Amino acid sequence: ESWAKISNGSIQLRIYAGGVAGDDPDMVRKMRIGQLDAALVAGSGLYEIAHETKAIQMPMMFSDDNEWDHVRTQIAAKLEKIYAAKGFRVLLWGDGGWVYLFTQKPVVHPDDLKPLRLFVWAGDQDNLQAWKNMGYRAVPLAVNEIHSALHSGLINAYITTPLAALSFQWFGLSKEMTNVKLVPLVGALVIAERKWQAIPPEIRERLAQSSQEAGKRFLLQMRQHSAEAVGVMQQHGLKIHAVPPDVLTEWNKRFRANYPTIMGGNVPPELVAEVERLRDEYRAAKPAP
Repeated sequence: ESWAKISNGSIQLRIYAGGVAGDDPDMVRKMRIGQLDAALVAGSGLYEIAHETKAIQMPMMFSDDNEWDHVRTQIAAKLEKIYAAKGFRVLLWGDGGWVYLFTQKPVVHPDDLKPLRLFVWAGDQDNLQAWKNMGYRAVPLAVNEIHSALHSGLINAYITTPLAALSFQWFGLSKEMTNVKLVPLVGALVIAERKWQAIPPEIRERLAQSSQEAGKRFLLQMRQHSAEAVGVMQQHGLKIHAVPPDVLTEWNKRFRANYPTIMGGNVPPELVAEVERLRDEYRAAKPAP
């Protein structure tokens, strides 16, 4: 509605909701061939555009929203240049909430997960190998197969956001959640650069500003909905398992040992190092508790 108003009706947004246009990587591929002009995509969809996005998606890199917001804001311009070189313009950044581990049996220590069968995104060979390196029974599947796989016993563990676990009703078949913030699920509204350049220059800046303002509202809403989702699931039997500090350190140690595998050969180590530097600078500047 905002874009239509700014452009005096010359730009109309036709929205395909609920996975009608496919999953996130599908939408990116459709943008490349001109079947879609823009999309709000997360995680795997952004990796489809630029593997470098993984630099801000390393497990347990961040401990809270403040760290994540600071680093994302500081690194955004560098990532946007990478996206532009690949034919995509980022109109806004955000996230879908923190990713947690959901299971059918309680998991606190990393070793508790080893007997379980863990869903991983089909096609993400780097993450698949990292989980296997850690000794886990990783099962690659498409996201639309998770519910039936939980029901059949093909998998009994997966990582996702609380909002996704509730929305897709996966939690009904996996009512144990490990209270470890693994990663904030990065999201972005992207538009094909060729389509962006076709928009009259005099209104592009206003459209970009409108998108930024919408992004701020969207981010706050997503975080509120994520917290509410946890509460709703708890009311329906979800159990949240606290993790002691020493065990949290062990989770972190095992993930960090596999950063090179997760990065594969497509994420420059210096980009990950810059993310860590920005995070550490933020931590050092925080007042002592």
